[in-house]
Amino acid sequence: MIEVLTAGLLTTVQDRGRPGLRHLGVVHAGAADQAAHVLAQRLVGNDPEAAGLELTLLGPRLRFGAPAVIALTGGEVEARCAGRAVPGWRPVALPAGAVLELGRVTRGARAFLAVAGGLDVLQVMGSCSTDRRGGFGGLAGRALRPGDVLAEQAASASSAGKTPSPRRAAGQNAAVSAAPWSIHPLDALGDRALLRVLPGADLAAVAPASRAALFAATWSVGSDSDRMGVTLDGPALTLAVAPDRVSAPVLPGCLQLPAGGRPVLLGVDAQTVGGYPIVAHVIRADLDRAMQLRAGDEVRLTPVEPEAAAAAWHARQRALQERSAAIASRRRGA
Repeated sequence: MIEVLTAGLLTTVQDRGRPGLRHLGVVHAGAADQAAHVLAQRLVGNDPEAAGLELTLLGPRLRFGAPAVIALTGGEVEARCAGRAVPGWRPVALPAGAVLELGRVTRGARAFLAVAGGLDVLQVMGSCSTDRRGGFGGLAGRALRPGDVLAEQAASASSAGKTPSPRRAAGQNAAVSAAPWSIHPLDALGDRALLRVLPGADLAAVAPASRAALFAATWSVGSDSDRMGVTLDGPALTLAVAPDRVSAPVLPGCLQLPAGGRPVLLGVDAQTVGGYPIVAHVIRADLDRAMQLRAGDEVRLTPVEPEAAAAAWHARQRALQERSAAIASRRRGA
């Protein structure tokens, strides 16, 4: 069992989400940085569909009632246990009674914690992911609170692999054992990002000067950004003509332009329909990076052709497969 001592700023149970249900009004949810989630689960020997924890900007303090193997990926997070730093991007064994202290996320916005065996959380519509607006999934559709207890599923033989083993001794003075190897993240996170975009259905309705500014300006991420949407501060954009339209389906990655002229990049918890003009779409290969943006980060948007967007997605999938194969090889001790 994992006891939540402090909850952090926003810590939720997430897995790969609920794809294919937007026509029913159900948002995708799931890990905001899908690649980071997948690699965390791979590092501890879990199926990529297993549930883990996503923490935003400031993490929780967790007490592990039994020995566990964990992995931290995504944004760089301050992590300590038994008086020593816990490194990311590798398996780390914790003894029974260990308290894992997850502090600030110092680079990126979100970090991911996987536990060997996964978290034992009830599935809703095929997923354990937390939908806070819908009020379901995870722990009663909400973020973690102090006093919550998370159950771990038993780690399978394949989860065990050749990962570091915690000592039998319990308590804070028992050893924390990190693997001597690690993997490289897919994305180099920083305070500046270049996001590739495809034109939106309403781009032609944007005034010419604003259309040029959309791609020429350096945007700043707004402090009101969250999993539903990333707001961009910069020049106020205007429309040459208001599109005559009703609400239409929207997806994570859509860049909407509300009446105030401040673009909003829809995130993984975005609504399923919307009426604001859609001026661009961030390509699928860049969505993980987009969801790691934090308030004050600088963003540039650059248009690409559909062929380049498809090639970027295939290249990202190959890189993820290569990382997964490298993890499997390391865990076998090859």
